[in-house]
Amino acid sequence: MTGRPDEAAPPLLIACALRIERTALRSTSYRGVRESGAPERHEVLRTGMGPRAAERAVDRKLAEPRLHGAAVLATGFCAGLLPGMSPGDLIVAEETRDPRGTVACAGTALLAEALARAVPGRTVHLGALTGSDHVVRGQERAQLRADGAIGVDMESAATLWTATRGGSAPGGADRPVAAVRVIVDAPEHELVRIGTVRGGISAFRVLRAVLPAFYEWHRSLLLPRR
Repeated sequence: MTGRPDEAAPPLLIACALRIERTALRSTSYRGVRESGAPERHEVLRTGMGPRAAERAVDRKLAEPRLHGAAVLATGFCAGLLPGMSPGDLIVAEETRDPRGTVACAGTALLAEALARAVPGRTVHLGALTGSDHVVRGQERAQLRADGAIGVDMESAATLWTATRGGSAPGGADRPVAAVRVIVDAPEHELVRIGTVRGGISAFRVLRAVLPAFYEWHRSLLLPRR
């Protein structure tokens, strides 16, 4: 049994919040050349910061007919919650959480393996990624860690919730979703202010290298389900 033909592949929407993240993810396809391995129909969307901005931007984008049935991958930078994490490490979410509930992610093991190949030498962590509407520091991070989360950011949970449950676009319940975040600060490397992200050269270089892993995850959606 073979997978579906390429033309039947769902589109791929990659969502990030910040201009610097969008710059890192900009592929050659945006200069008129289709990048090797890139799906025919894909787009990188800059949503703006915060869960409300992510909800609005993702809902509008998924309502476009050309993105009907799109798989959605949320990415960008985040705060790691576990001791021993370092800037440039990656988090692959097994689920995202916010006050509305959890969203399970698809193909996490394959995605983690693809990322390990794309950025050799970087640690890839799998676990729960929690959402917040503000930059989380100090004791609040410790509480999130005690609740079982390994990372926190402001847009991933809102993005995946909107894509699967909260948005107006049809087909959300069956939509494949994932979240991958690059750690820019951790318990031993806490940022002083959000603007310090611009100095995260290591994290920027990692984010710039992950697109092939995202495309591999997307191709895996074509494989027959067992």
